[in-house]
Formats: sequence, structure tokens, C-alpha cells
Amino acid sequence: MREEPTEGVVTAMSQASEAEAVAQDLARQLIHPHLGFVLFFCSAEYDLEALGHSLEQYFGGVRLVGCTSAGEITDQGYGRNCVSAVGFDHRHFSIASALVDEMDRFGLIDAQQLVERLVQDCRANSLAPIKDHSFALTLLDGLSSREEVVLAALAAAFGSIPHFGGSAADDNHLQNTHVYYEGQFHAGAAVVVLVNTALDFEVFSTHHILPGTEKLVVTRADNASRRVFELNAEPAAQAYADMIGVPVERLDHRVFAAHPLAVRLGDSYYVRSIQRVHADLSLSFYCAVENGIVLSAMRPGPLVPNLEALFQRLGERLGPPLITLGCDCFLRRLEIEGDPETVALTSAVLRRHRVIGFNSYGEQFNGMHINQTFTGVAIGRRGRNGIR
Repeated sequence: MREEPTEGVVTAMSQASEAEAVAQDLARQLIHPHLGFVLFFCSAEYDLEALGHSLEQYFGGVRLVGCTSAGEITDQGYGRNCVSAVGFDHRHFSIASALVDEMDRFGLIDAQQLVERLVQDCRANSLAPIKDHSFALTLLDGLSSREEVVLAALAAAFGSIPHFGGSAADDNHLQNTHVYYEGQFHAGAAVVVLVNTALDFEVFSTHHILPGTEKLVVTRADNASRRVFELNAEPAAQAYADMIGVPVERLDHRVFAAHPLAVRLGDSYYVRSIQRVHADLSLSFYCAVENGIVLSAMRPGPLVPNLEALFQRLGERLGPPLITLGCDCFLRRLEIEGDPETVALTSAVLRRHRVIGFNSYGEQFNGMHINQTFTGVAIGRRGRNGIR
């Protein structure tokens, strides 16, 4: 058992391949007398049933939540095929969590009841008032196609409580994504976490995507499955490939990352990332798409300067971060993986600002489901009254 932390959080990482060895690693790094909650992100390559059992065994009564990923963010920057985790001291953080085990049946009344329970649990620790001192985190099954419905209900129930999150991934296989709750990994489910603290924090979202001039109109789509059959009245994949000047057979995740599409709302653009091409030349998306919407062609700008500007702004308000929890779209990572220098620079920025998180199949920000962003919460070392 390690010495208790002085600042409220402890980070951990394991590159072990066997489930029990992972649990041992994390327990050795995280467990201390005041550990109240653990958040973790793991590769989908693990034996998830064995990992769930081992974590439950080694952490006893400590609550753990987590999800599978398409890459991990550790205290050393980007990781792969590992587990990244952070433990929270209950003297600094009052944390409550709940499982939504059937996302397809989750509605507003369910959300209101769930949020009421979370608020009651957080109040029991008497750390700080709920209002202005709490934020919410959601981890959703990234292949459920139900994110928008669940988020809309939760956003209404949370009211003024800021909220962020990420969609569980599976190392780019697009087959099985899971969230972890009470000893088991669950598919078709979501975990909702409410964090109450006297420390100052800011929930944020940023992206480095810049608008182009070309546009595509969705002329035939199935909103329920997020599948677009026609763009500009042509087979969707063909219209997209023609616009970006790439043969249809070359369309893959890296091309999608380099040539994103976005919906414009007011002065802001929200990326709608393409998930895959089907044999009938239809396209599946990670976010909801509807008949009649206009998709703008976009291009990636400089990623590292965008991150640096974000953290400079956060630092001016919060000071050096105690911890940053981050959901980084897996398409952002795919975009830069062909350039080792950019990967190293990005990892250095993440490491310097104490980011722990994962590469996600979609991000959530105050009730919106978005793509190709870096979204999360930065937590400062001091409270709003200036006292730690």
C-alpha cells in the first residue's frame, strides 16, 4: 500500500498483458488509506472478463469505473495496449456513479432519477455545494448509436452542471466496445459519474479542424442507424470520394481523419466523422445525420498549437493542473501517427499538463455528441477561495 497523496489524485499505468498482473500493478500504485474512487481506460485487447474479476478482487470496496479505448493517454503521454488510471482521494473529491444498462430504453424520467441519486450521494460527503462545484462525466458504448438520445436526457437532468465524456472504443476494430461498472464490462451501456470538489476546474472542448468551401447535402439517410445512402443525390461514398479526390477503394479511417465533414451551427462547426464505407457505397457516421443537413468539407489545422493554446488559457485561470481528464478522438491520433515528431510533441504536451484519458469513438460536451475533438476537464490545485 502506497503513501497517501498530498494533492488529492494518484495516477497509474500498467503495460502487463495478463489481467491479474494489471490489477496488481494498479493496486500497488493507487491504493492508499484515503482512496475513494478509481477511473481507468484500457485496451480492448485484454481478456475483459478476467480483467473485471481481477480488478474487483484487488480493489475490494473501492469503486472503479472505466471503459475500453482506441489508445490510452497515460502520465507519459500516448500509450497503446495498456491501462491508464487515476485514483481520487475522498477528502478532496466526493464521487458518485451509476450504470445505464439499457441505453435504448433510457429517457428523461430515468435521467432525472439517476441524477437525483448521484447528487444525494455526493452531498453525503459534505465537501462543497453541488452548484458551481460539480461536473459530470459520461462513458458511453461507442457502437450503440444511442448517444444523442441518452445525452439529451442527461443534459436536461443535469441542468447547469457542466458535463463531458467519451464513447468507449475497441482499438479501431468497430466490433465490441464496453464500459466497466461494479466488476463487469458491459456492452450497450453507459456509466454516469458526478464529481463534487472544492477545487476549481473547467470543462472544455477544442478542435483543430478548419472549414473549406465545398459542401455536400444529405439527400437520403437513415437517422436511426446513422447511415447516409446519398450525398448530393449520388451514392454517398462516391460523392465524398470525388469531392476529396480519392478513389472509393482507398477510403479508410486515415482518409476520413484527413478530410472530415462538419455541420455548421451559427459560427461554430461540429464534425460528423465517417465510420465506414459499405458495399452499397453508403457511409456510416459516428454521430447523428439527417436528411437535408449540409455537410461542409473541412481540413485539419495545426494540432499541437491548438492544444498549447487551450492549456495556456486553462493555466491562466486555474494555474498548473492537478489533473486533466481527457477524451481525445481516435481520428486525431490516426491523423498524426504517420508523423513521429508530431506524436512526440503531442505526447509531451499531454504529459506536461497531466492528462489521463483515452482515444474515443466520439466525445460529449454539455449534452452534445461530437467528433474529432479533445474534450475533458482540467482541475486546478486550489479552490475558488484560493485555499487548497
